[in-house]
Amino acid sequence: MSSPSSGSAPANRLARESSPYLRQHAHNPVDWYPWTAEALERARRENKPILLSIGYSACHWCHVMAHESFEDADTAKLMNEKFVNIKVDREERPDLDRIYQLAHQMLAQRGGGWPLTMFLTPDDHRPFFGGTYFPKTPSHGMPAFKDLLQRVAAYHQAHDDEIRTQNAALANAFATLYPVPAAESTTLSTAPSDKARLLLDDEFDREFGGFGGAPKFPHPATIDLLLRRWHASAGNAKPDLQALYMATLTLKRMAEGGLFDQLGGGFSRYSVDQYWMIPHFEKMLYDNGPLLALYAETAVATGDAFYARIAEETAQWVLREMQSPQGGYYSSLDADSEGHEGRFYVWDKHEVQNALTREEYRVFERRFGLYHGANFEGRWHLHVYDPLEQLTGPRGPGVGEVRKLLDSAREKLLTLRERRVRPGRDEKILTSWNALMIRGMAIAARRLGRPDLAESAGRALDFIRARLWRDGRLLATGLADANAQAAPLPAYLDDYVYLVDAILELLQTRWRSEDLNWAVELIEVVLAHFADREHGSFYFTADDHEQLMHRPKSFGDDATPSGNAVAAYVLNRLGTLLAEPRYLQAAERTLRAGWEPLEKYPQGHATLLTALDESLNGVETVILRGPDAEKWRKELASVYAPRRMVFAVPADAKALPAALAQKQVGRTTVAYVCRGTTCSPPIDSLTKVLTTLGS
Repeated sequence: MSSPSSGSAPANRLARESSPYLRQHAHNPVDWYPWTAEALERARRENKPILLSIGYSACHWCHVMAHESFEDADTAKLMNEKFVNIKVDREERPDLDRIYQLAHQMLAQRGGGWPLTMFLTPDDHRPFFGGTYFPKTPSHGMPAFKDLLQRVAAYHQAHDDEIRTQNAALANAFATLYPVPAAESTTLSTAPSDKARLLLDDEFDREFGGFGGAPKFPHPATIDLLLRRWHASAGNAKPDLQALYMATLTLKRMAEGGLFDQLGGGFSRYSVDQYWMIPHFEKMLYDNGPLLALYAETAVATGDAFYARIAEETAQWVLREMQSPQGGYYSSLDADSEGHEGRFYVWDKHEVQNALTREEYRVFERRFGLYHGANFEGRWHLHVYDPLEQLTGPRGPGVGEVRKLLDSAREKLLTLRERRVRPGRDEKILTSWNALMIRGMAIAARRLGRPDLAESAGRALDFIRARLWRDGRLLATGLADANAQAAPLPAYLDDYVYLVDAILELLQTRWRSEDLNWAVELIEVVLAHFADREHGSFYFTADDHEQLMHRPKSFGDDATPSGNAVAAYVLNRLGTLLAEPRYLQAAERTLRAGWEPLEKYPQGHATLLTALDESLNGVETVILRGPDAEKWRKELASVYAPRRMVFAVPADAKALPAALAQKQVGRTTVAYVCRGTTCSPPIDSLTKVLTTLGS
């Protein structure tokens, strides 16, 4: 694990924390606290403002600020004299991060980011000033951090009345954040989806894919929405081929660009340019789980082996580098190694020439543009330039031979790269991010015919149940090492609903009745402890969570899917599968609660639009029973049908809920095809099943 700490100062309180990010600051001369009652009480008792610093392990600018300021003795002395200093890992405490990012946006009238630096009043913990990264010396219009500390401390001491007035206004602003639910008389319709489709077309980059300019983020939920929209229109007189084009071009350009690791697989967090060429090099589990699922689904939807290869290579990276021996998936890989962003991934041309044969280098140089100028700080970050067809010729190798030469070259360079100093790996096991990867692995296993990926997903699910499920409630984070003690942080809405989504996907790959029963337990916790009973939908934190200055509730996607959107999606699917009206009603109430933002800004609510689509059009469920159920399941997995769930339930499955137990098994294999909660009689041949589904 790379660390920004110098190691010269004695260990502070953060040395006792389980978060790798907090431990990176354990030898800062700053008198750091984690977010605890002890720290908050000290601030109140001494009437000192709180300096709250939020970041995460793979964050490049967090490391820069740590090196410049938090390791500096003079800066630390000033921080310790003037403030109570609290360091938070935003991946462990997304509740705090959401609140204070939103507060920053209100105060500064611009977006936030990491590191987030906020100054809070000592009694009610409301922010009165803040920013993100502050430099050690004045630059780019920003003050030096030490000067800022002096000014903020002086302002807090001299302007208490103004701060109280501002805090009251901030509290009022927070109180108006929850949207007004749609009235019962309002008919939910496809209008927001239609509007989003037009807006996405306006924002689409027709040359390089993606939406908008630099920096470019993957936005897998948006691409999935477009793919689904094309599929839904495929039988129409005018299918939406533009939606398919926007989805596939974006996926193609991302995978050919430097956003994708051309040697080791997996995607970085975003591209700093519009070409997908140079990424911000950190690799996050939460990006790669949804992208793995999306590329596997697109491979089936289009029949194009290119997308299958990208999914395979992403999955291999996860298996090789991101799964702990105990089963859980690690959180992220750092952007930096040896103190420099991207150093692990970039190449000098002579390194590549010396590692490859002449034939390998000839095609590799052209494929990845080494004959162009260096594209990253005097070195080359690999990015596809020339199509495979251009690397062949009348007397040269064919496409098949070119592929073999490229694969051989990539394998040699990957082996060589493994000898370098690796980026730090954050080995926290986050429930929500694990759920996103379990879902991705389950879908890839089904679509690509890779049972080893289903086995990987099952191991991760078992880890969460064994280690992070206690007394009928989830924990948000853990560590792979059974002897290491992680902070017992209660889980958030996302942890629960992402996990239910993951279980439903894994059940379609391999059946275990106990997993379905656990999904029901999880969703019942959501309904009991997270629901807004007055307005519908769900809060981000449970009703017995620590009381903070605001209880977040949101409907829009950010770097991860909206918890409310996934809740609506899984409640509808689980309610359909189990014929449970409570779940279906909760799903509709969530959609109604989010209707106002969905109408105003639909393109920012892609996951909620997907939940709306399935609510309006219904979910198709196929239950397979009998000796050939698994064979039939594999056949149906080769068809892209995003509104369909297919479950092969073994004849000896125990503890089935009533809706499934009624679908009895005999000597022959049968299928029950259900649209919504209305099911067909048993169908006794696969051909008839396909005909029924086709109708």
